[in-house]
Amino acid sequence: MKKPSLIAIVGPTASGKTEFSIKLAKKIGGEIVSADSRLVYKGFNTVCAKPTLEERCGIPHYMMDLIEPEYEYSAALYAKEARKVITEILSRGKKPIIVGGTGLYFRLLLENYDLPKVPPDYALREELKEYPTDKLVDILYELDPNAIEELESPNDRKKLIRTIEIVKNGGSALSEIRGIKNESEYEVEWFGKNFPREELYDRINKRVDKMLENGMIEETQTLLKKHGRIPNITETIGYREIISYLDGKLTLEDALNQLKQNTRRYAKRQLTWFRRNDKIKWDFYPEILKK
Repeated sequence: MKKPSLIAIVGPTASGKTEFSIKLAKKIGGEIVSADSRLVYKGFNTVCAKPTLEERCGIPHYMMDLIEPEYEYSAALYAKEARKVITEILSRGKKPIIVGGTGLYFRLLLENYDLPKVPPDYALREELKEYPTDKLVDILYELDPNAIEELESPNDRKKLIRTIEIVKNGGSALSEIRGIKNESEYEVEWFGKNFPREELYDRINKRVDKMLENGMIEETQTLLKKHGRIPNITETIGYREIISYLDGKLTLEDALNQLKQNTRRYAKRQLTWFRRNDKIKWDFYPEILKK
């Protein structure tokens, strides 16, 4: 039987994925499925570049604003729920367009990778929680130097601890524990959006400046007032730096510079992840968009 056909649009932050995907969706009758681990959370808007209703131009968007940030939303749950959405889109005769920058979401949903079958070790987790983030990075590096490259954000303590747990109790390198399970259930056409490095970095810097104009500080204050200093806020790029400013640890200028630097580093890690997929056509425009 012919596999369901869909489109994936990947790339680093600030590379123009949203604008590109909406333009494509208008042309081909597509609907958009977000693949961004921050956009599943309600209230993560300006700082996480969630497209506004106006920016969506009437194109349906899914897998955003699903839960409050107090709750964890795993990659496995994302893949399960996104498959349901894709089925619904296809049933209406529309083309699913999966758009985002979270590599693990794409890996589980479209490349059909296994998740490690390593049970939780709660005693180890409690022990690791006592260490600062840089110590956790050192521990993981000693266990498996290549595993750091598998993390989209080395500052994400939860993922750091889980990866240490997997490698330590799995008995081998992360790349050996996590393998491809089966052939993908979809026929995927992959597009990658990017710019030359200096141009991408300039776009990132301008995006941060625009976020400030659009209420980044106020959004952070609102989230803190509503939810408190929960990890999903304090460990998210953007909120983390603004919290340091609100706490008086950084000037606003220093906080913005730090945010720009951390975002540039994140973009570099995203590109490292996606460049492993040789099916991605980088900065290739379908014929329909050339008209």
